Amino acid sequence: MYNYIINGGKKLHGEVDISGSKNATLPILAATIISGKTTKLYNVPNIEDVKTTLKILESLGCKIKKDKNKIIINSKDASKTTIPDELMRKLRSSVIIAGAIITRFKEVKFSYPRRM
Repeated sequence: MYNYIINGGKKLHGEVDISGSKNATLPILAATIISGKTTKLYNVPNIEDVKTTLKILESLGCKIKKDKNKIIINSKDASKTTIPDELMRKLRSSVIIAGAIITRFKEVKFSYPRRM
């Protein structure tokens, strides 16, 4: 935990943009594969785990568009059931995508999700 000590006697003011939670975003991204439709997500954190998850979705056939703080995922044409090994290994939580693939396609193939 970080502490900020402010000396001065002047009031603080301003704005801070807070991005969404990674722990909430990754399962939501995985779930987009199930619908076979277009999903719009706002306030998605711009972090490596999210970028890797989006690459996995693209490798499965999803179309991804980014516009400022919005991500649009179209999973209509997703048809692949194999999560690429190199992407699976980058993200331990990528195993959550397996459940979404099984739900939609009744099969999935993936490697052990360990970090490189």
